[in-house]
Amino acid sequence: MNFRLKTSKQTGETLKSLQNSTGLTWNILCRIGVALSLNDSTQPGPVPDTAGVEIHRNTMTGEHDYVYKALIRQHAGYHVPEKDYFPELFNRHVERGIQILEGEYKLAGNYENFLTNLFKYENG
Repeated sequence: MNFRLKTSKQTGETLKSLQNSTGLTWNILCRIGVALSLNDSTQPGPVPDTAGVEIHRNTMTGEHDYVYKALIRQHAGYHVPEKDYFPELFNRHVERGIQILEGEYKLAGNYENFLTNLFKYENG
């Protein structure tokens, strides 16, 4: 079982930039990103590379790993085997979610508006 997730280079750079702008850590940003990705009913595409940052599974999902697994399985619409759940499918949601999150931050223009918009976020 793999306990480490490696983001793409682009997502790693985006995480660093968002952390500098917001003060939120990578794991928090990734959790928000996964939630945003799960709001999109389509399946996320493959991760283009693994040259970004490395995050440990326990840091990412912690004691709520089973909740993330259940949400991702429900989104997928089938029983996702453990070997496919982490890091593969989880990372796909991280990748898509961080792209969405970056767009939301740019649209908001500042941290306060960013947080306000996230609380109101709804997929159109």
